[in-house]
Amino acid sequence: MSVYIINYFKSPIKFLWGLSMKMKLLLTVGTCLVLWSVMLVSFSNVFKHHLLGAIVNGSNDSDKPRDKLLEGLLTADFDEDSCLSRYQSSLYRKPSPYKPSQYLVSKLRSYEKLHQRCGPDTEAYKQATKNLGHDDENYANKSVGECKYIVWVAVYGLGNRILTLASVFLYALLTERVVLVDQSKDISDLFCEPFPGTSWLLPNEFPLMNQIDGYDKGYSRCYGTMLKNQTINSTSIPPHLQDVLLPKDQTMMNKVPWLIVKANVYFVPSLWFNPTFQTELMKLFPQKETVFYHLARYLFTRRIKADETLGIQVRVFSRRAGYLQHVMNQIVACTQREKLLPGLATHESQVTNTSRSKKLKAVLVTSLYPEYSNNLKNMYWERPTSTGDIIEVYQPSGERFQQTDKKLHDQKVLAEMYLLSLTDNTVISARSTFGYVAHSLGGLKPWLLYQPTRGKTPDPPCVRAVSMEPCFLTPPTHGCGAKKRTNSAKVVPFVRHCEDLWHDGLKLFDDTKDEL
Repeated sequence: MSVYIINYFKSPIKFLWGLSMKMKLLLTVGTCLVLWSVMLVSFSNVFKHHLLGAIVNGSNDSDKPRDKLLEGLLTADFDEDSCLSRYQSSLYRKPSPYKPSQYLVSKLRSYEKLHQRCGPDTEAYKQATKNLGHDDENYANKSVGECKYIVWVAVYGLGNRILTLASVFLYALLTERVVLVDQSKDISDLFCEPFPGTSWLLPNEFPLMNQIDGYDKGYSRCYGTMLKNQTINSTSIPPHLQDVLLPKDQTMMNKVPWLIVKANVYFVPSLWFNPTFQTELMKLFPQKETVFYHLARYLFTRRIKADETLGIQVRVFSRRAGYLQHVMNQIVACTQREKLLPGLATHESQVTNTSRSKKLKAVLVTSLYPEYSNNLKNMYWERPTSTGDIIEVYQPSGERFQQTDKKLHDQKVLAEMYLLSLTDNTVISARSTFGYVAHSLGGLKPWLLYQPTRGKTPDPPCVRAVSMEPCFLTPPTHGCGAKKRTNSAKVVPFVRHCEDLWHDGLKLFDDTKDEL
């Protein structure tokens, strides 16, 4: 049985949400977040009135029919009770200006049928796994029908997992493979099944389950190693393979029934480098910066009575002395310079523009550290704002340490990602996959906080994102046919460097005329 094992981590370069937002509970991601909602009841009783009331109480479009299928992105084939948020997310968001292409809608319906034919418990799946794990060197040359698979293995934090799973699913769409996801972590506790009449969970009896954790760069059948040693070609395909960079010629890859992917980066931009995929990608996503937005709303399914809401996400990259204050100064500088939050009235000054009605602005802070929200809260509690606006600050949790693979921790993380995505504007830390998921899921172009360097607060403190796509943090400097030292941001005009990384990282941009 031929299996390719695909690793795509930050370094070195390697290949490769439902939610019912009840007003009385804050939110419930299926059944998996009930515990989290109960734990946060004291928070939700306050926060729900300010962040979850606008659509129900204040929407001007309340008499309009609700587009529960999101312009056809979602199928109508699910029982609504199976995942309450799937068809209710439209209740809590403004109508989206980003419409999925009809080609994407058609492709998703076709994929759902393929998954029903090839998914777990089907005869096709049983046949495909029958000899898997046995070293049959000729298996790739045998007919296996239409069913080919790509197995996604969960690694690193939840933000990384969501980004990579979306990447893997897009690759599956492009290559007509069936996505199966490793459920050995907490994936089944976090997300609803996205495909009707079947499951995307890899059965625990999968023949290679006990070996998956051992697939890494040092594995003897690493694709890069085998290429270097010239032990793989189109006629000699091994049963297991790992560390696959995206070859331009997909002929050999198409012969392999099973690909296994371990990744922790959003590698979608690199798919656009491949001529094999470019035409199809153009048809699927005419608006190139909507790739993750549409895929996330489809795969990871789930407004608000404050006048304005702001989400601030803070990733702490250092614990050295002074770092917290540098970032705090940066948050204040960014939010006030960009008019996201008002300044404070001085003792000598009076509140400006008294004819203007006062606004209530609710600020949601998500961070492992509570100091940032506490400082903001104290700042706006102790002194009036220059505009007369009232600022209320909330933070659901502050656990201080990331606890990857802890179910309750990941449930909290997912809840906070969704909450951030529901705000009107977001300010997020550079290089944060948590922040990337939240703003992209909400269709938001965030203000990105530059990472402090040399013990100083960056000036300017932040930059407005041009594209709402996540950043591919460590793009290839070679592979995918590119020459060594080639600037990957110059290969195609709509793949350029990320705004928060200056000369590093890659992301998709819709308007090729925009310059960073």
